[in-house]
Amino acid sequence: MHEQPVEGPLVGEDGSVGYRGVTACQAVGISYRQLDYWARTTLVVPSIRDASGSGTQRLYSFRDLVVLKVVKRLLDAGVSLQNIRRAIETLRSRGVEDLAGITLISDGTTVYECRSPEEVVDLLQGGQGVFGIAIGGAFKEIQGSLSHLPAEPAAGPQPVGSPPSPDAPAEGDELAARRARRRAG
Repeated sequence: MHEQPVEGPLVGEDGSVGYRGVTACQAVGISYRQLDYWARTTLVVPSIRDASGSGTQRLYSFRDLVVLKVVKRLLDAGVSLQNIRRAIETLRSRGVEDLAGITLISDGTTVYECRSPEEVVDLLQGGQGVFGIAIGGAFKEIQGSLSHLPAEPAAGPQPVGSPPSPDAPAEGDELAARRARRRAG
């Protein structure tokens, strides 16, 4: 079944804007065959109108197109369709209806859901939590901590007299001072 291109968006029965399959393929950069297969296997089902027999056409929402684009990008990154399907099924089993609102990241094999800059969930391991480190966040956190802690110049002047011996305790290091006294005594 071939769909004819349509000028502009279509209005769905519920009043939302929809896009036919051909338009969705062009916008996302996939073949109609891929789109059809993903819909028939319920990977990405059009949310406005699914095909319901001969002569009916699927109608995709903008958010459906976003999900299609994410699936395509994951495929382009080397993630298998099987792993993409498992990741999406994990999200759906947790009650996530709006897949377009999720941030997914991948290393080319595994698919992770990024819930926050610090929390990442491995969707292929049954939603097992892993951690992410937001370098920018750590940078700001350290800056905030250092704002009220003492600092000293890295190449400042040395104290008058001979250079300190390696065994000499650092200023204010009571434990090191006790050890030095114990060794000397």
